[in-house]
Amino acid sequence: MQHERATQDASVLDLEEALARVDGDHQLLAELAALFLDSCPTMQAAIQEALARRDAKAVQHAAHTLKGSVGNFGAQAAFDAALALEQMGRQGDLSGADAAFAHLEAEIARLQPVLSQLAATAME
Repeated sequence: MQHERATQDASVLDLEEALARVDGDHQLLAELAALFLDSCPTMQAAIQEALARRDAKAVQHAAHTLKGSVGNFGAQAAFDAALALEQMGRQGDLSGADAAFAHLEAEIARLQPVLSQLAATAME
């Protein structure tokens, strides 16, 4: 069961890469995870609001912000999903953006429990 969880976590984020970004500081990584979990709903809402307004520039900006945040954790699938939205915004073509946002939400939903586990280590 533990091996299965580690494999699942590895498919969501690259712990080695995430630790390398913080010079191996597990405590700092846990704190970053907690900060991300707090700010993620706001970042997702910003994308959703920009999509509702069909504001390509705002989609680009909001997706770029979220992309940078998930990039800190080596969360490649979430990063790629945010990048796709960012590129749609940059190109001014939001025709597939609703589906892209749904995909991003799914990737964030996969990432959140893993980050919650990481954040919990800050409390130990």
